[in-house]
Amino acid sequence: MNIVSAEFKADPFPFLAQLRASDPVYRTTLPDKTAVWLLTRYDDVNALLRDQRFTKNRRNALTKDQLRKLPWTPPMFRPLERNMLDLDPPDHTRLRSLVHKAFTPSLVEQMRSRTQAISDELLDRVVARGEMDLIRDFALPLPMTIITEILGVPAKDHDKFHRWSQAVVSLTSPSPTLRVIPGVWKFIRYLRQFFKLRRRDPQDDLVSALIKAEEAGDTLNEDELLAMVFLLLIAGHETTVNLIGNGILVLIENPNEMRKLRSEPSLVKPAVEELLRYTSPVLMTTERYALEDASVHGVTIPRGEMTLGVIGSANRDETVFDKPNELQITREPNRHLSFGQGIHFCLGAPLARMEAQIAFTTLLRRLPDLRLKTAAHSLRWRPSMILRGLASLPVRF
Repeated sequence: MNIVSAEFKADPFPFLAQLRASDPVYRTTLPDKTAVWLLTRYDDVNALLRDQRFTKNRRNALTKDQLRKLPWTPPMFRPLERNMLDLDPPDHTRLRSLVHKAFTPSLVEQMRSRTQAISDELLDRVVARGEMDLIRDFALPLPMTIITEILGVPAKDHDKFHRWSQAVVSLTSPSPTLRVIPGVWKFIRYLRQFFKLRRRDPQDDLVSALIKAEEAGDTLNEDELLAMVFLLLIAGHETTVNLIGNGILVLIENPNEMRKLRSEPSLVKPAVEELLRYTSPVLMTTERYALEDASVHGVTIPRGEMTLGVIGSANRDETVFDKPNELQITREPNRHLSFGQGIHFCLGAPLARMEAQIAFTTLLRRLPDLRLKTAAHSLRWRPSMILRGLASLPVRF
């Protein structure tokens, strides 16, 4: 099973159910032949996110022999390895605390009216046409505009950022390939120029605040600044695009739930939690590496090998969720793992929730006859190691 392919992403859930039942610690390989272990049961994925036998920074886990065999990393990529998603404490703690100060509940509340205004502007542009690509025309520009405004990056460069970030999230292994190098090189070059501009002319934005922290001492160096903004730009929109796109698709496929949400907009909070669980826009955890030979259900994961927790499988675990393959927008409680757990719990979760709540409410209110323009089985999904999302979603209304 090619777990990074578009075909797998279209409907991974039956295969994952088989693994939960009979092979909960499953070894497969990525297209580049990298071995990867999949954990598919809820309790195991939840435990992996906190398990100190596994590290985020693979260089901490590998033997000297394994380190020698690592694929060559182009020098330009090395600064990006300093992002907090791929680091362990104490570096992770230091970097997260820096940026955590910006992602406060008050920031999310400040962005609420702006998110509503952008949602309405985007729909104003298409409503007379009677159709749109919901990804290109709505699900993508909404979170992209919000994260770039928080960071202070010019709106005119949105399309570039998305092209560059698409290359990164379409990677099918942890090592960069020649195909993505030009886009990442342009992305890094752009950010370095932007930092120079903000050093000369600070503004009231997150990049200026991070630069100020870097200049204040040893809290953030230039590479960490680059990796932080690179990560925030990508993570700050790609996952929410998937949540909105996947969410609208399954609502259309579940018309009773769609009607319920349309008639009772106050249900949007539990509805978003259920769409996070049911569609799993982040299908896998990011990589963990065994620091030692680690035993799970009597299966040994060798030191240095990559392990992924399958969030999309944990979110459908029959031992945790009643009727897990049914969409129930009023489901309570909903202990999904879509934002992770532990120290790497998604920093932007409050922002993503707010964006999604406004997006779904606005779409259903303004487009009461929203429906697919093409058969669901013909929709294109994006290949990716971690994410699960549609390439496009043509709709009529």
